[in-house]
Amino acid sequence: MPEQRFVFTRHALEKMAMLGISIPQVREAVRRGAKVRQADGLLASYTYLKVAYRKAGEGVYKIKTVYVE
Repeated sequence: MPEQRFVFTRHALEKMAMLGISIPQVREAVRRGAKVRQADGLLASYTYLKVAYRKAGEGVYKIKTVYVE
């Protein structure tokens, strides 16, 4: 499996800190979650997490925001 790199926006990091969500939880949601296409990327849903992101190259994921549902 190729190496995956995750790049987080400041907004995503702030939301993660506020909600107590860790980087490994976000990585797992992107890897294993159900994906829905959005206007500028994808939304991964895994357990109670939602992660909005876009692919920024081969194996690179830019995390835009994170929230719980």
